[in-house]
Amino acid sequence: MRNVITIAGKELRTYFVTPVAYVIVAFWLAALGVFYWQAVPNGNQLTLVPVFNVLPILLLLIAPALTMRLLAEEQRAGTLELLLTSPVQDWAVVLGKFLGALGLFLSMSALTLFYPILMVLFGGDPDWGPIWAGYVGLILMGMAFMAVGLFASALTNNQMVSSVIAFVILLIFFIMGVVSQNFGPGMADLLSKLSISDRFYDFPRGVIEWKSVVYYLTFTGVALFLTVQVVEARRYRA
Repeated sequence: MRNVITIAGKELRTYFVTPVAYVIVAFWLAALGVFYWQAVPNGNQLTLVPVFNVLPILLLLIAPALTMRLLAEEQRAGTLELLLTSPVQDWAVVLGKFLGALGLFLSMSALTLFYPILMVLFGGDPDWGPIWAGYVGLILMGMAFMAVGLFASALTNNQMVSSVIAFVILLIFFIMGVVSQNFGPGMADLLSKLSISDRFYDFPRGVIEWKSVVYYLTFTGVALFLTVQVVEARRYRA
């Protein structure tokens, strides 16, 4: 685990020495700020459901940008081969990179706690149950998005190509719930269950279903497993 923590720390520090992270964080907070002020006018509506509902779309846009360099840049610079030929296991490399990206995402999520705190400061009494449930869903969904982005980054040495691949994969799972309406009951139910966004919307309403928790954890695990397979294939070619 020491190697995992070392790699994760390195990745997290790398984010903050480049302007990309600051641009993404600024966009994240600005976009959520706009929706917050529209959804909670003068503190009269003490719910963050409208704000949480826009999070899947924001993640669809920023997750590929957050993860595109994780392995793609290592491949472009030729440092991935050095890392793979060192006494570090492939799963440790993948998990460390993943935790580095997840660490930044958790920091971004923590900054949004300003919004419910602001409601309290202005005399509101929000229902904290759905808010905390919404954050649980946000973290789970964020893990799945980061894992897919890391997988896409392992497939190429071009950051932009990695970003596009991640966006396309996430978009497919994102719109499954929408396109399911065009199919029969059986297929529609299956596509809805596979949708990475549809399962999120119950969380901000205070509903935490174990099926949804297992879905996001499984989705993340499968994406990380596939990433390890890609990295292992590169080790054999190194």
